[in-house]
Amino acid sequence: RPAPGGCIQPRGPIEQVYQEIAILKKLDHPNVVKLVEVLDDPNEDHLYMVFELVNQGPVMEVPTLKPLSEDQARFYFQDLIKGIEYLHYQKIIHRDIKPSNLLVGEDGHIKIADFGVSNEFKGSDALLSNTVGTPAFMAPESLSETRKIFSGKALDVWAMGVTLYCFVFGQCPFMDERIMCLHSKIKSQALEFPDQPDIAEDLKDLITRMLDKNPESRIVVPEIKLHPWVTRHGAEPLPSEDENCTLVEVTEEEVENSVKHIPSLATVPEIKILVKTMIRKRSFGNPFEGSRREERSLPAPGNIVGAWKLAHEARQRRQPPGPRPAPRGGGGSALVKGGPRAESWGAPAPGPCARMHPLRPDQAM
Repeated sequence: RPAPGGCIQPRGPIEQVYQEIAILKKLDHPNVVKLVEVLDDPNEDHLYMVFELVNQGPVMEVPTLKPLSEDQARFYFQDLIKGIEYLHYQKIIHRDIKPSNLLVGEDGHIKIADFGVSNEFKGSDALLSNTVGTPAFMAPESLSETRKIFSGKALDVWAMGVTLYCFVFGQCPFMDERIMCLHSKIKSQALEFPDQPDIAEDLKDLITRMLDKNPESRIVVPEIKLHPWVTRHGAEPLPSEDENCTLVEVTEEEVENSVKHIPSLATVPEIKILVKTMIRKRSFGNPFEGSRREERSLPAPGNIVGAWKLAHEARQRRQPPGPRPAPRGGGGSALVKGGPRAESWGAPAPGPCARMHPLRPDQAM
């Protein structure tokens, strides 16, 4: 698709980042987490991107002994297809699709979260050369020692296939505690299906085509939308691309105003308490929750959104906020571009909250 006439062309790296932020802020789809605000701490090399709160948390834990039924898996997978189609329409490759990045909203539908390693592209597809994301969900071509450039859309399709496999079997198709052995299995081990649960042949066909190790012959999103298992053999057709997607365009003014400058977060005592508590517990879970769920083996970043807002309000009142119950589960996430440190952190504030996590410079979009 040609670039729309109203789009501006970024002048340099900073302008490029701001344009990407402006586009993310205008994304508007029921299956994509909404970006609420982007905060710039003048004393940090970070941008904090705050997303909407999604109360119910991840669609499932992996691994689990209680996978989804086929009907449940189809319901959520239809949402995932629509969300990915929308992102690809906006020329965004997610690059980290997995169950823990699919958050369940109050309406029971999932929202795609965590754009920490996503890429924007021009033309019909992204041509990528770096390897990012969660190891068990990485496509074989991204791990190849000979292939230097690969399709971004095909990476997302592979990760969708691994996610669908997790939905119905409660585990990833390729597993190994040793990272190099895991890479080897992803690249060369044949796909196998457990004896239980017994799933439909149509579903096996779809997963097999999504986990085709050759990206050139791997099924693509328009074909996935029409697959018999997805549509119940035509009984549940998905909306057309025109019905599902509206192109996002940003103006120069929107790009210039895409980031909100704030006082230094380091001066806010509540933020310090949150970070210290998270580090002490070595967990991205809610540190104020008495009984939190067992940590996942494939975790998404931690849970705090709106922490700065709560802390800022407390600062204005010159007293800490009173204790409030914190919802379980997910929320939006904030990513940090260009930060000097490689660690990730997040911790929820008391009361309505979401999550923040820094992003290494090499993970910037």
